[in-house]
Amino acid sequence: MHLAHLLPPNPAEKAWEVTRFRDVHEIRIPFLAFVHGLEGEIRSAQALEKGRSGEEKAILVHAGPHTKTEVERSLAELAELARTANVEVIETFSQRIHRYSPSYLIGKGKLQEILMKGLALGATLVIFDQDLSPAQVNNIAGLMDLKVMDRTQLILDIFARRARSSTGKIQVELAQLRYILPRLTGRGTAMSRLMGGIGGKGPGETRLEMDRRRIKDRIRRLEKSIEGSSRGRMERKKLRQRSEFPAVSLIGYTNAGKSTLLNRLTGSAELAEDRLFATLDPATRRARLPGGRNVVFSDTVGFIRRMPKDLRVAFRATLEELEDADLFMHVVDATSPYRDEEIEVVEEVLEELGLAAVPRILCENKCDLTRESGAPKGDGADFVRISAFTGTGIGDLLKAVEHALRASPRSRTGNPGHGPSQDRTRF
Repeated sequence: MHLAHLLPPNPAEKAWEVTRFRDVHEIRIPFLAFVHGLEGEIRSAQALEKGRSGEEKAILVHAGPHTKTEVERSLAELAELARTANVEVIETFSQRIHRYSPSYLIGKGKLQEILMKGLALGATLVIFDQDLSPAQVNNIAGLMDLKVMDRTQLILDIFARRARSSTGKIQVELAQLRYILPRLTGRGTAMSRLMGGIGGKGPGETRLEMDRRRIKDRIRRLEKSIEGSSRGRMERKKLRQRSEFPAVSLIGYTNAGKSTLLNRLTGSAELAEDRLFATLDPATRRARLPGGRNVVFSDTVGFIRRMPKDLRVAFRATLEELEDADLFMHVVDATSPYRDEEIEVVEEVLEELGLAAVPRILCENKCDLTRESGAPKGDGADFVRISAFTGTGIGDLLKAVEHALRASPRSRTGNPGHGPSQDRTRF
């Protein structure tokens, strides 16, 4: 006879205990009192931890044939995404496998281990680093007493929280509905743990009540709304072209400091936080270069590895605004240990959009936090080291912008403006 049960948090970090008996008659445990006492200890420990943070608690799971370095990097980025969504990461699991299970992604035994660990630590959420198929999401949710999310849904949830403009909200909702539609394959208790978002943000369970036809109708209406906003962007684009101001777009990996740099260059007060995807809605501001020429600086949504396909499609209209840029200012986080890989991600996106030939300046930001000199990387890109926070190197950057615009065949010729040195009007 074997008796197994979970344990409350303990110094030995033991998650469960198994007691063996030679025969059932040896058991002298007052079962109900034992269970109530054990559950009381676990609840008390979990309530104490919840009172300290007040956030949802998540276990992160990574599975695949990747190297240890790649696994650590991927889990670190997933943890940063969770932090951005106000989720506390309490445990991580990784499993090296060469073939994913079509039903559960990983083995059921590993999932049960994750579930027991989650129950012992008071987890409310399990986040998978890999994208889950509709069948995998339903099967895992049916096996676990915890909410289940994958990386794509986590990013969609962050975008839902961060979108401020009507266009941004439409784009995010469209991406969420496209993600949910193929996953409407069941009902019941398993579905109650699916796609509720973090804190219920986004479509969540209310959208699960809609049938496929209504969701498809909603998707069509959202697509028409995006088409209408695209026409508005074309009109604004014509106005900018008539103004004869050259356009400089700030691009880069998420959390590289683009919004902080835009504020430093133009004197604006855009939201800038040390979080992934702190700002989603593009902002355009005007400033004057040292030579007296007016220029329009535009901030854009940050890029990230493995950007969800539905999100990229929904934000394509926004990214297409980059086509109007005379110059790209590629902002790079100098403190990131994955600097080169992040540069490559941005270069790949530009290649997909057919904008690889646009001249650009590689702007290594946050140089006040590192003493490394760094080496320029990027075909045909000038290289400037700055700190958008302290203002170090901003003068050199503006001179580089002025020089690049004079040399750029895409740059519109225009007389230096005679208005104020900066204009905070949103285009």
